Amino acid sequence: MRSRAAEWVGGIARIVAWAGLTVALAIVFVQLLSLLPFRAEHGQLAGYIGMTLAALAAGAILVRGADGRSPVAIGIAVSRHTPREVGVGVVIGAAGLAVAAIALLISGSLRYGPQAGTATGWVATVSVQAGLFAVYALFEEALFRGYAFQVLVRVGGAVFAIVLSSLLFALAHGRNPSMGTFAMINIFLAGTLLAVAYLRTLSLWFATAVHLGWNWAMATLFDLPVSGLTTFDTPLYQPSVGGPGWWSGGAFGPEGGLVGTIGFGVALLMILRWKAVRPDPAVIAARPLVLTEEEP
Repeated sequence: MRSRAAEWVGGIARIVAWAGLTVALAIVFVQLLSLLPFRAEHGQLAGYIGMTLAALAAGAILVRGADGRSPVAIGIAVSRHTPREVGVGVVIGAAGLAVAAIALLISGSLRYGPQAGTATGWVATVSVQAGLFAVYALFEEALFRGYAFQVLVRVGGAVFAIVLSSLLFALAHGRNPSMGTFAMINIFLAGTLLAVAYLRTLSLWFATAVHLGWNWAMATLFDLPVSGLTTFDTPLYQPSVGGPGWWSGGAFGPEGGLVGTIGFGVALLMILRWKAVRPDPAVIAARPLVLTEEEP
């Protein structure tokens, strides 16, 4: 059996190789996507898609070449259970955010007024933004809960990997508008929630779905800022947020206040207690790195 030092050296080497391969593949994928007829305003979206594909492809290549496992072992196996898994994840993420929004409404910190728009425009906005948030969510999950995270779990244990990846996840949002201490703590908690979502199911699809459900409900259904960003707008109604920032999150959105903490807690409880949240047999068969069984 290899020494712990050797395991750490091997793990760090794998993470460095994954980072380098991701950058190289991202350059290739983004260049290829630039040849497609994307509108000018969708150039950034093409970049996210290219980087997501690169991170997943790099992980699949390394888990196969360096670890001798199926490429889908990084959590991207697809089976007849996948639609249910995604649906449950979206429900959990949206439910956690809904609890936060309802707490704001009950406390009088959130009110809505009318805004111009049509029912058709509302449906179109909700649908398009669901697709956009799916891309953004998968991008962050591929980076923060993908191959590198799974290697950390393998060599350092789940707690170490969760803490380190959640810290990096929070720091990655450090320059967002209206970021404060409470918001930084909550983004760390969000990283923890999503790491647990992956570990409970061994599926990046599930973690992505939880991430999607939270952000989509926040930005689209409730028309609130997402981590300080106010790029998205939903027709027919306009929110007005008041009350103390420590409670409502202020300009950062629910994630900047205690209501966000409550919402994350509810989502985490659902992940831990809902019997539908379990590993897909197809993923287990691929022998993910985070499983503790020794290789034959």
